[in-house]
Amino acid sequence: MGCYLKAIELAEANGWFLARQFETDANAKIHANTTAQEILNDFSDSNLDYWVTGYGTGGTFSGVAQVLREKRPETQIILSEPSNAQLIDSGTPQERAADGSPAGSHPAFQPHMIQGWTPDFIPNVLQQSIDAKRFDQLVPIDGEEGIAASRALAQKEGIFTGISGGCTFAVALQLAETAKPGSVILCMLPDTGERYLSSPLFDGVGEEMDADELALSLSTPSFHLDE
Repeated sequence: MGCYLKAIELAEANGWFLARQFETDANAKIHANTTAQEILNDFSDSNLDYWVTGYGTGGTFSGVAQVLREKRPETQIILSEPSNAQLIDSGTPQERAADGSPAGSHPAFQPHMIQGWTPDFIPNVLQQSIDAKRFDQLVPIDGEEGIAASRALAQKEGIFTGISGGCTFAVALQLAETAKPGSVILCMLPDTGERYLSSPLFDGVGEEMDADELALSLSTPSFHLDE
């Protein structure tokens, strides 16, 4: 709530435009018109058994889920939230002001490691899709498990994503353990890892190369083009 309230304060004090991404219908609409359409196009000739995502403002989830419910009703929509901050699963309603903005922090919130996910309130953009029952499963995930999955993606697949992407991937891996053979699982990796350099994602990663890394860097011959 701190950053949210500060943004409102600064906008009111300076006459700035406030996007209100947690409340505006435009947030979900842009994902319905873009992200969802990309998914439909990419899987037009394939089954899509599961779509996995977390939530921040709720815009990605709400916009895509609305379209998938209409166009691909067979797709199971899996929503995830931090295991130590299960706001939706708590069943406790979010207190709101008349304009839909949060009136305070949600009582189920606890600080968690998954940056970009689950603020300390349930956004109104998200609430509308909760009320419309646009997800089939709600799966909690621990931040440490997400960090491990993010590191595995980088080391084994060359995919450099953040903690939230790692958490979504970890949930997808859980689904894959019990899904029917041949199932298709799509998970959202909405960002890249460079913005997390000061986070626990990079604990233990030194600023300088160790001996093995240095040897690897010198193992490929250098080529110089003549002028």
